Amino acid sequence: MTIKTETEKPALTYSKSRGLVALVTAFMKQRRMGLNDFIQRLATNSYACKHPEVQSILNLSPPQDAELMNTNPSPPPSPSQQINLGPSSNPSAKPSDFHFLKVIGKGSFGKVLLARHRTDDQFYAVKVLQKKAILKKKEEKHIMSERNVLLKNVKHPFLVGLHYSFQTADKLYFILDYINGGELFYHLQRERCFLEPRARFYAAEIASALGYLHSLNIVYRDLKPENILLDSQGHIILTDFGLCKENIEPNGTTSTFCGTPEYLAPEVLHKQPYDRTVDWWCLGAVLYEMLYGLPPFYSRNTAEMYDNILNKPLQLKPNISNAARHLLEGLLQKDRTKRLGCTEDFIEIKNHIFFSPINWDDLIAKKITPPFNPNVTGPNDLRHFDPEFTDEPVPSSIGCSPDSALVTASIKEAAEAFVGFSYAPSMDSYL
Repeated sequence: MTIKTETEKPALTYSKSRGLVALVTAFMKQRRMGLNDFIQRLATNSYACKHPEVQSILNLSPPQDAELMNTNPSPPPSPSQQINLGPSSNPSAKPSDFHFLKVIGKGSFGKVLLARHRTDDQFYAVKVLQKKAILKKKEEKHIMSERNVLLKNVKHPFLVGLHYSFQTADKLYFILDYINGGELFYHLQRERCFLEPRARFYAAEIASALGYLHSLNIVYRDLKPENILLDSQGHIILTDFGLCKENIEPNGTTSTFCGTPEYLAPEVLHKQPYDRTVDWWCLGAVLYEMLYGLPPFYSRNTAEMYDNILNKPLQLKPNISNAARHLLEGLLQKDRTKRLGCTEDFIEIKNHIFFSPINWDDLIAKKITPPFNPNVTGPNDLRHFDPEFTDEPVPSSIGCSPDSALVTASIKEAAEAFVGFSYAPSMDSYL
């Protein structure tokens, strides 16, 4: 969608309104169809990447990063070659511990389900991933990275918490905080855009979470409204750490081509090394979407959208404050060395005039009343989940382990690829 600078707001006629609704609806459907999955398939397929038409669309040069593509696939490593993160301290955990109630989310490798523990009656979000699907796409490194990042989030209020993890021969299970205020994506879909104070509140909590991850030398890399949840009071909870990159020092870079098309920073598209400022670009893209209803540089044509990201100047409608305009211009700076946050990271963000109404100490202590309350009545209140998920029946295989007599060679291979996945926290972390 081309955004033009306007001097005055035109009247929103019925036909224009219908056209806008049709555009937004098409955009939402496209997002749900999984553009990210599409681009990941292209980027990890050597034949497809070499095709001239694909190269012209994706602007991909021959990959230099071993994380991006392996043109000579080797057999899966043996257990002795895996990074062993230690034996399970929760060996008794099993799928039958839970009563799986509803599907509340889906991804490339499995589903997220609302579950109640049969012993303590606590509700959890259980992320169940298929090992074979992960191995087929050679994504085990990202899954283990997600687990590692979840382990490091001990206290931060705006990051989802991991209670423990375990595995069966064919599946991985993350036992996570159950958050039922809905995806930011879901609320944007319903309301189209937010007023500036609401957008500022969400952007501040998101920035706080990103700043915390950066302090742990973690770059998030996949900020988008689908990965941002609201809790039952309306506070932000960041989730899905599968694309996080660990061990990135303040001046460190990485070069893996990954992310979601609408939010890819120019340096990622250029296949250049990039640093933690990629997250501040994404924050700018999400803030823009909250204020205007669509991401910046958006087009239904992916190739055109990439060209917009790389070459089109940022154009902002006049219906936002000068402070918001200045912040968006700083975050959506195409040159990462000039982007807001490039020198002092989160400190530059929190000190920006746009956030001057925010008391950051109160924010982190959740003393600021959220601008929107989801008004959920309890764990069984699923009003803020997309019926696309909740209407789907819970697969019977989710809650049971495969019969050992039926475990095939491929399942055994999958089991060996995730040595050290299981985890349970020490009692101290609950104190």
